[in-house]
Amino acid sequence: MIDPCVALRGVGKRFAEQWVLRDLSFSCPAGETTAIVGESGSGKSTLLQLINAVYLPDAGSIEVFGQVPPAIDTPLYRRGIGYAVQGAGLFPHMTVRRNVTLLAKLDGWSEADIAARFGELLGLMGLDESLANRYPNQLSGGQQQRVGLCRALMLKPRMLLLDEPFSAVDPITRLGLHKQFLNLRSVEAVSTLLVTHDMREARKLAVYLVILKEGRVIQHGPTREVINAPDDEYVKGLLESLE
Repeated sequence: MIDPCVALRGVGKRFAEQWVLRDLSFSCPAGETTAIVGESGSGKSTLLQLINAVYLPDAGSIEVFGQVPPAIDTPLYRRGIGYAVQGAGLFPHMTVRRNVTLLAKLDGWSEADIAARFGELLGLMGLDESLANRYPNQLSGGQQQRVGLCRALMLKPRMLLLDEPFSAVDPITRLGLHKQFLNLRSVEAVSTLLVTHDMREARKLAVYLVILKEGRVIQHGPTREVINAPDDEYVKGLLESLE
């Protein structure tokens, strides 16, 4: 793999005496979407938090675009990473415009640049500009999730971390979100790590798969290769949902 966006070598993370992640070693291709797949409690979200420098590893090392996530100056580091979560996590007292543009204002962007980027993102995510002055509770679940993606992308990050962003909506809305996400990826080739428990979603959206079970990597590799040649009974079980 050439120039990975993320490289882990023997990474472990524990809370108190409980190891949540053990001996993770893999790399994710830059400019592509990698899906982190596993059941609840497998350590998927903790892995994203390590990459985002919310936590530091207790074993091994992580590199993000060739740099170790810092223990200090993390706000500057995180400006290069967009983060979107299940349920969007929007500020309820802020309009769509304020939710999306807040970080750009704090970063000192000009009003013209903010307006241009805001309009660009609404277009990419299929959102009408008439929504700009609405509050989150005035939006549908699918609209909220799209706004959350706009906010994560506002600062033109090099990396996008998505923690089950499509799981809280109904199946029909999810299909629409998948379409918008693929459209977005065709325009902005941001390196993306997508946490999901849905193998169908992973196959559709990701070119690379990492399968976790109980804090360990069971299999990783290009999506097609993993699907065509599962090397573990657990992975075979996950793939049954594709049949």
